[in-house]
Amino acid sequence: MSKKQYFFLILILGSLTALGPFSIDMYLPGFPAIAKDLNTTAARVALSLSSFFVGISAGQLLYGPLLDRFGRKKPLYIGLAVYIATSIGCAAIHTIDGLIALRFLQAVGSCAAGVASMAMVRDLFPVKDSAKVYALLLLVVGLSPMVAPTMGGYVTEAFGWQSVFVTLAVMGAALLLACVLWLPDTYVPDTTLSLKPRPILTNFWQVLREPQFYTYTLTGAMSFCGLFAYVADSPLVFMDIFRVDAKVYGWIFAGLSVGLIGASQVNSVLLRRFQSEELVMGALVCQVATSVVFLFLTYFGWIGLYGTVALLFLFLCCLGFSSPNTAALSLAPFAKKAGSASSLMGAIRMGMGAVASAAVSVFNNHTAVPMVAVMTVTSVLALLILLVGRKNVQAQPAELEAMQLAEPVH
Repeated sequence: MSKKQYFFLILILGSLTALGPFSIDMYLPGFPAIAKDLNTTAARVALSLSSFFVGISAGQLLYGPLLDRFGRKKPLYIGLAVYIATSIGCAAIHTIDGLIALRFLQAVGSCAAGVASMAMVRDLFPVKDSAKVYALLLLVVGLSPMVAPTMGGYVTEAFGWQSVFVTLAVMGAALLLACVLWLPDTYVPDTTLSLKPRPILTNFWQVLREPQFYTYTLTGAMSFCGLFAYVADSPLVFMDIFRVDAKVYGWIFAGLSVGLIGASQVNSVLLRRFQSEELVMGALVCQVATSVVFLFLTYFGWIGLYGTVALLFLFLCCLGFSSPNTAALSLAPFAKKAGSASSLMGAIRMGMGAVASAAVSVFNNHTAVPMVAVMTVTSVLALLILLVGRKNVQAQPAELEAMQLAEPVH
Protein backbone atom coordinates (compact mmCIF):
# COMPACT_ATOMS: atom_id res chain seq x y z
CA MET A 1 0.00 0.00 0.00
CA SER A 2 1.10 3.61 -0.55
CA LYS A 3 2.27 5.91 2.24
CA LYS A 4 -0.99 7.85 1.98
CA GLN A 5 -3.11 4.70 2.26
CA TYR A 6 -0.98 3.46 5.14
CA PHE A 7 -1.32 6.76 7.01
CA PHE A 8 -5.07 6.96 6.43
CA LEU A 9 -5.58 3.35 7.51
CA ILE A 10 -3.59 3.89 10.71
CA LEU A 11 -5.62 7.04 11.38
CA ILE A 12 -8.95 5.20 11.08
CA LEU A 13 -7.82 2.17 13.09
CA GLY A 14 -6.26 4.42 15.72
CA SER A 15 -9.43 6.49 15.99
CA LEU A 16 -11.49 3.33 16.45
CA THR A 17 -9.09 2.16 19.15
CA ALA A 18 -9.24 5.58 20.82
CA LEU A 19 -13.04 5.76 20.97
CA GLY A 20 -13.28 3.93 24.29
CA PRO A 21 -10.42 5.85 25.98
CA PHE A 22 -11.79 9.16 24.68
CA SER A 23 -15.18 8.27 26.16
CA ILE A 24 -13.46 7.79 29.50
CA ASP A 25 -11.13 10.78 29.53
CA MET A 26 -13.44 13.46 28.22
CA TYR A 27 -15.97 13.29 31.03
CA LEU A 28 -13.49 13.08 33.94
CA PRO A 29 -13.32 16.87 34.53
CA GLY A 30 -17.11 16.86 34.81
CA PHE A 31 -17.23 14.61 37.89
CA PRO A 32 -17.99 17.46 40.35
CA ALA A 33 -20.64 18.95 38.05
CA ILE A 34 -22.29 15.55 37.47
CA ALA A 35 -22.31 14.86 41.21
CA LYS A 36 -23.93 18.23 41.89
CA ASP A 37 -26.59 17.96 39.18
CA LEU A 38 -27.51 14.36 40.01
CA ASN A 39 -27.46 14.92 43.79
CA THR A 40 -24.75 12.39 44.52
CA THR A 41 -21.04 12.17 45.37
CA ALA A 42 -17.96 12.12 43.15
CA ALA A 43 -17.17 8.64 44.46
CA ARG A 44 -20.54 7.39 43.22
CA VAL A 45 -20.04 9.11 39.89
CA ALA A 46 -16.80 7.12 39.66
CA LEU A 47 -18.93 3.96 39.58
CA SER A 48 -20.10 5.04 36.12
CA LEU A 49 -16.44 4.72 35.15
CA SER A 50 -16.23 1.25 36.66
CA SER A 51 -19.42 0.22 34.85
CA PHE A 52 -17.84 1.44 31.61
CA PHE A 53 -14.84 -0.81 32.20
CA VAL A 54 -17.14 -3.76 32.92
CA GLY A 55 -19.11 -3.05 29.75
CA ILE A 56 -15.96 -3.02 27.62
CA SER A 57 -14.79 -6.27 29.19
CA ALA A 58 -18.11 -8.04 28.61
CA GLY A 59 -18.60 -6.55 25.16
CA GLN A 60 -15.22 -7.73 23.91
CA LEU A 61 -16.22 -11.34 24.56
CA LEU A 62 -19.40 -10.69 22.58
CA TYR A 63 -17.76 -9.12 19.54
CA GLY A 64 -14.83 -11.53 19.17
CA PRO A 65 -16.91 -14.45 17.83
CA LEU A 66 -19.10 -12.08 15.80
CA LEU A 67 -16.06 -10.58 14.07
CA ASP A 68 -14.79 -14.03 13.12
CA ARG A 69 -18.22 -15.29 12.03
CA PHE A 70 -19.58 -12.29 10.10
CA GLY A 71 -16.43 -10.39 9.18
CA ARG A 72 -15.12 -7.17 10.68
CA LYS A 73 -17.46 -4.48 9.37
CA LYS A 74 -21.03 -5.56 10.16
CA PRO A 75 -20.48 -6.07 13.93
CA LEU A 76 -18.48 -2.82 13.92
CA TYR A 77 -21.42 -0.91 12.41
CA ILE A 78 -23.82 -2.32 15.01
CA GLY A 79 -21.49 -1.45 17.86
CA LEU A 80 -21.02 2.13 16.68
CA ALA A 81 -24.80 2.55 16.32
CA VAL A 82 -25.29 1.39 19.93
CA TYR A 83 -22.56 3.79 21.03
CA ILE A 84 -24.20 6.77 19.33
CA ALA A 85 -27.64 6.02 20.80
CA THR A 86 -26.38 5.52 24.36
CA SER A 87 -24.20 8.64 24.21
CA ILE A 88 -27.32 10.65 23.46
CA GLY A 89 -29.06 8.83 26.33
CA CYS A 90 -26.27 9.78 28.76
CA ALA A 91 -26.74 13.44 27.84
CA ALA A 92 -30.47 13.24 28.66
CA ILE A 93 -30.32 11.17 31.87
CA HIS A 94 -31.33 12.64 35.25
CA THR A 95 -30.27 9.95 37.75
CA ILE A 96 -26.89 8.53 38.70
CA ASP A 97 -28.18 4.95 38.47
CA GLY A 98 -29.37 5.63 34.93
CA LEU A 99 -25.99 7.10 34.03
CA ILE A 100 -24.19 4.06 35.43
CA ALA A 101 -26.42 1.72 33.38
CA LEU A 102 -26.11 3.74 30.16
CA ARG A 103 -22.33 3.97 30.53
CA PHE A 104 -22.26 0.17 30.63
CA LEU A 105 -24.21 -0.01 27.35
CA GLN A 106 -22.13 2.79 25.83
CA ALA A 107 -19.01 0.75 26.60
CA VAL A 108 -20.50 -2.35 24.98
CA GLY A 109 -20.97 -0.31 21.82
CA SER A 110 -17.54 1.33 21.89
CA CYS A 111 -15.59 -1.88 22.42
CA ALA A 112 -16.66 -3.13 18.98
CA ALA A 113 -14.38 -0.43 17.59
CA GLY A 114 -11.44 -1.47 19.74
CA VAL A 115 -11.74 -5.20 19.10
CA ALA A 116 -12.25 -4.74 15.36
CA SER A 117 -9.25 -2.45 14.98
CA MET A 118 -6.95 -4.85 16.86
CA ALA A 119 -8.11 -7.76 14.73
CA MET A 120 -7.67 -5.75 11.53
CA VAL A 121 -4.04 -5.09 12.41
CA ARG A 122 -3.53 -8.86 12.50
CA ASP A 123 -5.39 -9.14 9.18
CA LEU A 124 -3.60 -6.37 7.30
CA PHE A 125 0.00 -6.41 8.50
CA PRO A 126 2.72 -9.08 8.81
CA VAL A 127 3.35 -10.40 12.32
CA LYS A 128 6.84 -8.88 12.29
CA ASP A 129 5.27 -5.41 11.95
CA SER A 130 2.57 -5.88 14.60
CA ALA A 131 4.35 -4.27 17.56
CA LYS A 132 5.24 -1.24 15.43
CA VAL A 133 1.67 -0.86 14.15
CA TYR A 134 0.29 -1.20 17.68
CA ALA A 135 2.72 1.52 18.76
CA LEU A 136 1.40 3.76 15.98
CA LEU A 137 -2.15 3.06 17.11
CA LEU A 138 -1.09 3.93 20.64
CA LEU A 139 0.17 7.24 19.27
CA VAL A 140 -3.33 8.03 18.00
CA VAL A 141 -4.87 6.66 21.20
CA GLY A 142 -2.42 8.79 23.13
CA LEU A 143 -4.03 11.91 21.74
CA SER A 144 -7.09 10.99 23.82
CA PRO A 145 -5.61 11.78 27.25
CA MET A 146 -3.91 14.82 25.73
CA VAL A 147 -7.01 16.28 24.11
CA ALA A 148 -10.04 14.71 25.80
CA PRO A 149 -9.73 15.95 29.43
CA THR A 150 -8.73 19.46 28.35
CA MET A 151 -11.53 19.57 25.81
CA GLY A 152 -13.93 18.08 28.36
CA GLY A 153 -12.99 20.69 30.95
CA TYR A 154 -13.69 23.60 28.63
CA VAL A 155 -16.86 22.06 27.19
CA THR A 156 -18.20 21.28 30.67
CA GLU A 157 -17.59 24.79 31.97
CA ALA A 158 -19.03 26.42 28.85
CA PHE A 159 -22.04 24.22 28.09
CA GLY A 160 -22.48 21.74 30.97
CA TRP A 161 -21.41 18.12 31.37
CA GLN A 162 -24.26 16.88 29.13
CA SER A 163 -22.58 18.49 26.13
CA VAL A 164 -19.64 16.11 26.57
CA PHE A 165 -21.86 13.16 25.67
CA VAL A 166 -23.39 15.03 22.74
CA THR A 167 -19.85 15.55 21.46
CA LEU A 168 -19.10 11.85 21.86
CA ALA A 169 -22.23 10.97 19.88
CA VAL A 170 -21.09 13.23 17.03
CA MET A 171 -17.65 11.59 17.09
CA GLY A 172 -19.23 8.14 16.92
CA ALA A 173 -21.31 9.17 13.92
CA ALA A 174 -18.23 10.56 12.13
CA LEU A 175 -16.33 7.31 12.74
CA LEU A 176 -19.25 5.24 11.47
CA LEU A 177 -19.31 7.27 8.27
CA ALA A 178 -15.52 6.91 7.83
CA CYS A 179 -15.73 3.14 8.29
CA VAL A 180 -18.54 2.79 5.73
CA LEU A 181 -16.74 4.88 3.13
CA TRP A 182 -13.04 4.09 3.55
CA LEU A 183 -12.31 1.09 5.75
CA PRO A 184 -11.47 -1.99 3.64
CA ASP A 185 -12.86 -5.46 4.20
CA THR A 186 -9.96 -7.32 5.77
CA TYR A 187 -11.35 -10.73 6.56
CA VAL A 188 -13.46 -13.35 4.83
CA PRO A 189 -16.23 -14.45 7.25
CA ASP A 190 -15.78 -17.98 8.57
CA THR A 191 -19.25 -19.44 8.19
CA THR A 192 -18.13 -22.68 9.83
CA LEU A 193 -17.87 -20.95 13.20
CA SER A 194 -20.84 -21.61 15.45
CA LEU A 195 -22.32 -18.89 17.66
CA LYS A 196 -23.72 -21.40 20.13
CA PRO A 197 -22.31 -21.00 23.66
CA ARG A 198 -20.39 -24.26 23.81
CA PRO A 199 -18.38 -23.83 20.57
CA ILE A 200 -17.66 -20.20 21.47
CA LEU A 201 -16.37 -21.19 24.90
CA THR A 202 -14.33 -23.98 23.33
CA ASN A 203 -12.82 -21.49 20.90
CA PHE A 204 -11.91 -19.12 23.71
CA TRP A 205 -10.42 -21.99 25.67
CA GLN A 206 -8.23 -22.98 22.73
CA VAL A 207 -6.92 -19.43 22.61
CA LEU A 208 -6.49 -19.15 26.37
CA ARG A 209 -4.51 -22.36 26.71
CA GLU A 210 -1.77 -21.07 24.39
CA PRO A 211 1.16 -20.33 26.77
CA GLN A 212 2.36 -17.30 24.85
CA PHE A 213 -1.14 -15.83 24.89
CA TYR A 214 -1.93 -16.25 28.57
CA THR A 215 1.55 -15.24 29.73
CA TYR A 216 1.70 -11.93 27.89
CA THR A 217 -2.02 -11.18 28.11
CA LEU A 218 -2.06 -11.55 31.89
CA THR A 219 1.22 -9.68 32.20
CA GLY A 220 -0.05 -6.81 30.07
CA ALA A 221 -3.44 -6.72 31.78
CA MET A 222 -2.00 -6.70 35.28
CA SER A 223 0.56 -4.01 34.47
CA PHE A 224 -2.18 -1.91 32.83
CA CYS A 225 -4.30 -2.02 36.01
CA GLY A 226 -2.17 0.83 37.31
CA LEU A 227 -3.43 3.03 34.49
CA PHE A 228 -7.05 2.26 35.39
CA ALA A 229 -6.37 3.09 39.03
CA TYR A 230 -4.80 6.38 37.99
CA VAL A 231 -7.66 7.30 35.65
CA ALA A 232 -10.34 6.43 38.22
CA ASP A 233 -8.74 8.31 41.11
CA SER A 234 -7.03 11.21 39.35
CA PRO A 235 -10.08 13.55 39.58
CA LEU A 236 -10.10 13.12 43.36
CA VAL A 237 -6.31 13.32 43.71
CA PHE A 238 -5.88 16.48 41.67
CA MET A 239 -9.20 18.32 42.11
CA ASP A 240 -10.04 17.38 45.72
CA ILE A 241 -6.66 16.80 47.36
CA PHE A 242 -4.46 19.25 45.44
CA ARG A 243 -7.37 21.66 44.74
CA VAL A 244 -6.80 22.31 41.04
CA ASP A 245 -9.77 23.31 38.89
CA ALA A 246 -11.21 21.33 35.98
CA LYS A 247 -9.19 23.17 33.33
CA VAL A 248 -5.86 22.73 35.15
CA TYR A 249 -6.69 19.08 35.78
CA GLY A 250 -7.25 18.64 32.05
CA TRP A 251 -3.84 20.11 31.27
CA ILE A 252 -2.13 17.93 33.90
CA PHE A 253 -3.82 14.84 32.50
CA ALA A 254 -2.78 15.86 28.99
CA GLY A 255 0.81 16.47 30.04
CA LEU A 256 1.09 13.11 31.78
CA SER A 257 -0.12 11.35 28.65
CA VAL A 258 3.02 12.55 26.88
CA GLY A 259 4.92 9.94 28.88
CA LEU A 260 2.73 7.12 27.58
CA ILE A 261 2.79 8.35 23.99
CA GLY A 262 6.47 9.25 23.90
CA ALA A 263 7.58 5.94 25.35
CA SER A 264 5.46 4.00 22.85
CA GLN A 265 7.22 5.78 19.98
CA VAL A 266 10.68 5.32 21.48
CA ASN A 267 9.67 1.67 21.74
CA SER A 268 9.36 1.53 17.93
CA VAL A 269 12.96 2.68 17.63
CA LEU A 270 14.25 0.25 20.25
CA LEU A 271 12.55 -2.64 18.44
CA ARG A 272 15.21 -2.30 15.76
CA ARG A 273 17.76 -3.64 18.23
CA PHE A 274 15.83 -5.47 20.93
CA GLN A 275 13.17 -8.17 21.05
CA SER A 276 9.73 -7.40 22.44
CA GLU A 277 10.37 -9.89 25.26
CA GLU A 278 13.40 -7.92 26.42
CA LEU A 279 11.58 -4.59 26.35
CA VAL A 280 8.64 -5.97 28.35
CA MET A 281 10.96 -7.26 31.06
CA GLY A 282 12.91 -3.99 31.30
CA ALA A 283 9.73 -1.91 31.40
CA LEU A 284 8.19 -3.98 34.19
CA VAL A 285 11.31 -3.83 36.35
CA CYS A 286 11.31 -0.03 36.02
CA GLN A 287 7.55 0.09 36.66
CA VAL A 288 7.89 -1.88 39.90
CA ALA A 289 10.75 0.32 41.12
CA THR A 290 8.85 3.51 40.31
CA SER A 291 5.63 2.41 41.99
CA VAL A 292 7.37 1.19 45.16
CA VAL A 293 9.15 4.54 45.59
CA PHE A 294 5.87 6.33 44.80
CA LEU A 295 3.98 4.37 47.46
CA PHE A 296 6.65 4.96 50.10
CA LEU A 297 6.72 8.72 49.55
CA THR A 298 2.92 9.01 49.34
CA TYR A 299 2.25 6.93 52.46
CA PHE A 300 4.51 9.11 54.60
CA GLY A 301 3.23 12.35 53.06
CA TRP A 302 6.63 13.34 51.70
CA ILE A 303 5.41 14.22 48.23
CA GLY A 304 3.31 17.06 46.87
CA LEU A 305 1.66 17.95 43.58
CA TYR A 306 4.83 18.23 41.51
CA GLY A 307 6.37 15.04 42.88
CA THR A 308 3.11 13.17 42.24
CA VAL A 309 3.01 14.39 38.66
CA ALA A 310 6.66 13.42 38.10
CA LEU A 311 6.26 9.86 39.40
CA LEU A 312 3.01 9.34 37.49
CA PHE A 313 4.87 10.47 34.37
CA LEU A 314 7.58 7.84 34.91
CA PHE A 315 4.97 5.16 35.58
CA LEU A 316 3.14 5.94 32.34
CA CYS A 317 6.42 5.85 30.43
CA CYS A 318 6.88 2.26 31.59
CA LEU A 319 3.40 1.39 30.30
CA GLY A 320 4.26 2.95 26.96
CA PHE A 321 6.97 0.33 26.54
CA SER A 322 5.15 -2.71 27.90
CA SER A 323 1.67 -2.29 26.37
CA PRO A 324 2.37 -2.52 22.60
CA ASN A 325 4.85 -5.36 23.11
CA THR A 326 2.57 -7.48 25.30
CA ALA A 327 -0.26 -6.97 22.76
CA ALA A 328 1.93 -8.05 19.84
CA LEU A 329 3.31 -11.06 21.72
CA SER A 330 -0.17 -12.13 22.83
CA LEU A 331 -1.68 -12.14 19.31
CA ALA A 332 1.38 -13.37 17.38
CA PRO A 333 0.43 -17.10 17.49
CA PHE A 334 -2.99 -16.47 15.88
CA ALA A 335 -4.21 -15.80 12.37
CA LYS A 336 -7.58 -17.53 11.92
CA LYS A 337 -8.68 -16.78 15.49
CA ALA A 338 -7.31 -13.24 15.66
CA GLY A 339 -10.76 -11.80 16.40
CA SER A 340 -11.40 -14.13 19.32
CA ALA A 341 -7.86 -13.70 20.62
CA SER A 342 -8.10 -9.91 20.39
CA SER A 343 -11.46 -9.83 22.18
CA LEU A 344 -10.30 -12.19 24.91
CA MET A 345 -7.14 -10.16 25.46
CA GLY A 346 -9.18 -6.97 25.68
CA ALA A 347 -11.78 -8.53 27.97
CA ILE A 348 -9.13 -9.72 30.40
CA ARG A 349 -7.41 -6.34 30.37
CA MET A 350 -10.61 -4.34 30.86
CA GLY A 351 -12.05 -6.77 33.40
CA MET A 352 -8.97 -6.55 35.57
CA GLY A 353 -8.96 -2.79 35.05
CA ALA A 354 -12.56 -2.58 36.27
CA VAL A 355 -11.58 -4.40 39.46
CA ALA A 356 -8.63 -2.04 39.94
CA SER A 357 -10.75 1.08 39.45
CA ALA A 358 -13.46 -0.25 41.78
CA ALA A 359 -10.84 -1.06 44.43
CA VAL A 360 -9.64 2.53 44.37
CA SER A 361 -13.21 3.75 44.92
CA VAL A 362 -13.94 1.23 47.68
CA PHE A 363 -10.78 2.03 49.63
CA ASN A 364 -11.01 5.77 49.04
CA ASN A 365 -9.71 7.59 52.14
CA HIS A 366 -9.29 11.06 50.59
CA THR A 367 -5.57 10.50 50.01
CA ALA A 368 -3.60 9.23 47.03
CA VAL A 369 -2.52 6.09 48.92
CA PRO A 370 -5.24 3.73 47.52
CA MET A 371 -4.39 4.72 43.95
CA VAL A 372 -0.65 4.27 44.39
CA ALA A 373 -1.10 1.05 46.38
CA VAL A 374 -3.11 -0.52 43.53
CA MET A 375 -0.46 0.65 41.06
CA THR A 376 2.29 -0.96 43.14
CA VAL A 377 0.58 -4.28 43.85
CA THR A 378 -0.49 -4.83 40.25
CA SER A 379 2.97 -3.93 38.93
CA VAL A 380 4.63 -6.46 41.22
CA LEU A 381 2.10 -9.13 40.23
CA ALA A 382 2.67 -8.40 36.53
CA LEU A 383 6.41 -8.97 36.93
CA LEU A 384 5.83 -12.21 38.83
CA ILE A 385 3.43 -13.48 36.14
CA LEU A 386 6.02 -12.77 33.47
CA LEU A 387 8.85 -14.45 35.37
CA VAL A 388 6.79 -17.60 35.96
CA GLY A 389 4.83 -17.70 32.69
CA ARG A 390 7.65 -17.18 30.23
CA LYS A 391 9.11 -20.54 31.22
CA ASN A 392 6.05 -22.14 29.59
CA VAL A 393 6.32 -20.15 26.38
CA GLN A 394 7.70 -22.41 23.68
CA ALA A 395 7.64 -20.11 20.68
CA GLN A 396 8.95 -21.35 17.36
CA PRO A 397 12.13 -19.70 16.08
CA ALA A 398 10.14 -17.97 13.33
CA GLU A 399 7.76 -16.50 15.91
CA LEU A 400 10.63 -15.26 18.02
CA GLU A 401 12.21 -13.69 14.96
CA ALA A 402 8.86 -12.11 14.11
CA MET A 403 8.94 -10.17 17.34
CA GLN A 404 12.03 -8.30 16.13
CA LEU A 405 11.62 -5.35 13.81
CA ALA A 406 14.74 -4.68 11.82
CA GLU A 407 13.42 -1.92 9.59
CA PRO A 408 10.93 0.91 10.16
CA VAL A 409 7.72 1.06 8.13
CA HIS A 410 7.73 3.86 5.55
